[in-house]
Amino acid sequence: MNSMRGNDEERLDALFRAYRAATPGPDPSVNFMPELWARIDSRRTFTFSFRRMANAFATAAVALSIALGLYMSMPKSNRPVLTQTYVDALADASTPQEFINPVSLELASGR
Repeated sequence: MNSMRGNDEERLDALFRAYRAATPGPDPSVNFMPELWARIDSRRTFTFSFRRMANAFATAAVALSIALGLYMSMPKSNRPVLTQTYVDALADASTPQEFINPVSLELASGR
């Protein structure tokens, strides 16, 4: 306990020495990283892959939504303008009468 007396730096050095003595450092081998990645890959499951794929699709959907929002907010002068409405186009269409009413029933009068 006497080693904890003194100025702050000496007390900190004593604390680090005590920590190193209590916990020996790991000795990493040459295969440390490959073994670590092998352990990580062995714990990956299908749900992890599915989750990654779902996150990618969600990100793509957000990006597409932003792009479409920006496109729709552009001034209409950059987009083609339609001059007539759907109802006007239907009214102007020349459809022969036989396509509209292919069968007509004519009753003879006189009897």
